[in-house]
Amino acid sequence: MTDVLVIGAGPAGAFAAHRAADLGARTTLVACDEFGGMAANDGPVPVRTLAHAARLVREAGQLGRYGIAADGFRLDYPRLLTRVREVVDDVRTHADLRGSVDGSGVTVHEHAGMTRFVDPYTVETGRGLRLHGDAIIVCTGGVSRRLTVPGAELTHTHSDAWALREVPPSMLVIGAGATGVQVASIFAAFGSRVQLFQTGPRILPSEDEGVSAVVAEAFRERGMVVRENLDAIESFDRTPDGVRTHFSRDGVSDTTEAALVVVAVGWTADTAALDLAAAGVETDGRGFVRVDAYQRTSVPHIFAAGDVTGRLMLVPQAAQSGFVAATNAVRGPELPLWDQVSPVGSFTDPEYAGVGLTETKARQEHDVIVATVRFGAAARPIIDGRTTGFCKLLVDRSTERILGCHVVGERAVETTQVAAVAMTARMRVKDLARIPLSFPTYSAIVGRAAYVAARRLDPAPTGHPYEPPC
Repeated sequence: MTDVLVIGAGPAGAFAAHRAADLGARTTLVACDEFGGMAANDGPVPVRTLAHAARLVREAGQLGRYGIAADGFRLDYPRLLTRVREVVDDVRTHADLRGSVDGSGVTVHEHAGMTRFVDPYTVETGRGLRLHGDAIIVCTGGVSRRLTVPGAELTHTHSDAWALREVPPSMLVIGAGATGVQVASIFAAFGSRVQLFQTGPRILPSEDEGVSAVVAEAFRERGMVVRENLDAIESFDRTPDGVRTHFSRDGVSDTTEAALVVVAVGWTADTAALDLAAAGVETDGRGFVRVDAYQRTSVPHIFAAGDVTGRLMLVPQAAQSGFVAATNAVRGPELPLWDQVSPVGSFTDPEYAGVGLTETKARQEHDVIVATVRFGAAARPIIDGRTTGFCKLLVDRSTERILGCHVVGERAVETTQVAAVAMTARMRVKDLARIPLSFPTYSAIVGRAAYVAARRLDPAPTGHPYEPPC
């Protein structure tokens, strides 16, 4: 007998299974493929590995500036993919979470094949397993959304891009959200001639407008073709050297060609094989599983967590929702998913990251102080030869609380965590400014921005120990 059956072994499913077992429930975790889900096998882990290789390529180009003689280098892409697989295997095998799941007594079925509901309490897997759960938590994640235009079968997803045997001479990436810009940036560093298409007015549409502008400019300076404000992608057809894309902009039809076309236009719930109707589970208008604040679906004993719900689709948030779903599956609806400070970012060149409100949204509801420090005026980026970018803090004038932080530049993703911690602790910006952050570091740039904001709040402060360098 199983008290809690978890479907899917990504971050949401793994945390849900561990939490349920930790609360004393007899727990079974069933995975279609490998433990770790998309995050470990097709998402942040392999992507970050490729992005690290792209960083090494970029840094190798700076060796001469630092007096280091190099006889040249070349990218061995098959060897890089071997390294990606090594990293994925190491993370999957040695990650603390896997050990915690195994150590808590969870029964784990990997490579079980696609799982479908037989009835509200029973599922069957592609491998023939028939499993029952008094409570069930659906954590099947998401899949790339595909275009539905003529010739769309000639295009690829980001997953296909990671599995290439060689770097294509040219690439068109359609969709300039987080996934699209990562694919474009990585393969541009590897030597592909990259075009990046966006139907909206700017790339990275969910980020601060300043972030979008600086990243787009940096991409163009590196030779990437960035086209925004497209009307539509109309069709694709095969050419001797790749794929021709038909599109329109400002009412005018045009075409472009590339050896490979990657579509990154969004993410949808991976529920096609589940037969949710057999369990009575409802989805919303976008096809995601509908859940309440306790992660309950329309069926009280069935819960859902992670990307399958369509909420902020990031690893930490998926893990938190899995924890909440499991808690309520075992104890009943007692723990709602809490509001959270959620930093986001991407390992592009340059990196970008943000947490909290964008400047546009902040100004709609607050009297905002904006403090910006350029990377070209900070010691560590100058030392590293990586001066593109900025750090922007948004502060509410009346409460002195940080509303948002947006960073473009080297180590932006990690730098933004400083602001995220300060926001979670509800620190006043002048308190952050007083912390003597190490010098020269990227984190110190956040401290410098906090000092600039604090001085604008109080031009003649008392009790300020020093003006922090950055």
